[in-house]
Amino acid sequence: MPFEETTDGTREETAAPAATGERADLLETLAKHRHFLRFTARDLTDEQAGLRPTASELCLGGLIKHVTAVERSWAEFIVNGPSAMGDFTAMTEADWARREAEFRMLPGDTLAGVLADYAETARRTDELIAALPDLGAAHPLPKAPWFEADARWSARRVLMHVIAETAQHAGHADIIRESLDGAKSMG
Repeated sequence: MPFEETTDGTREETAAPAATGERADLLETLAKHRHFLRFTARDLTDEQAGLRPTASELCLGGLIKHVTAVERSWAEFIVNGPSAMGDFTAMTEADWARREAEFRMLPGDTLAGVLADYAETARRTDELIAALPDLGAAHPLPKAPWFEADARWSARRVLMHVIAETAQHAGHADIIRESLDGAKSMG
């Protein structure tokens, strides 16, 4: 939350500015896809959230953890540029193992905790986008074999990427949930 200094020198939490126009449209679209992703986890136990009922290595809790980490890192990129994400070309086996753990429910993970972390990340992203002075502000992408060399992404482009990533994984989650117990997000 933003803070404002009061007349007596203390700081008070203030409400984030309301998103309007393009920002409101983008955040509404992201909120819709976040809802579909979270909806796939409704009424599940922690154990069910960690099951992999398809040939894939993916589980519902792990997908939500991954989307949370991705959204958090892209929000950091909007603020701090490529240094927020690091150099993917210099990652070690241990770094890759930590990233792979994003896709699993680990001992001590709970579905409630995973969902709470996602909600907090979503809140922070929404506040950032509402308050950002310029959606066109851009940074060079971090070094990674999957990014075009010397490409720059604006905050707008990053947000569209987060929307696409969330929507894609909400679809994966819907298939996993249907495989678990036949429940569907839509239809």
